[in-house]
Amino acid sequence: MLRSLALLFILLAPNAALAADTFRFGDNASKWAHDGECDDRRFFGNGMSADLITDDIAHDAADCRKLYKAGQIRFWVESSARKATQCSRIKFGNNASKWSNDGECDDPRFEGRGSSKDLDHNDVGRDAKDCRAMCRSGMVFLRNY
Repeated sequence: MLRSLALLFILLAPNAALAADTFRFGDNASKWAHDGECDDRRFFGNGMSADLITDDIAHDAADCRKLYKAGQIRFWVESSARKATQCSRIKFGNNASKWSNDGECDDPRFEGRGSSKDLDHNDVGRDAKDCRAMCRSGMVFLRNY
């Protein structure tokens, strides 16, 4: 699963220099399309949904395009997130998530090859052991940097 998530980001990750008119936002096949929030994990910012799944990558085009053009979201770029993430300064929280200790970071504050396929806002700060390990190994980085 980690490889497929990494591959999706490699194939679908935008070049930060691309204009919204030239970037392929995808289609509106997500069941959450047209709800005013961007559900595509390739982005981050105030206009993002609290819960994110890989199945919505490139499937919420109208919402994400509108929010991107309004400056409410930006492209998530791993190299920029890597530079901004200082694992030693992050408060990872506890291990209260039902997904703790499964080898994936389930905290939606993080993104990358070590992230879970599904990110639920209820897991913020609740998967400390996995997220700390993934952060230290360079497998996850902050979503909002």
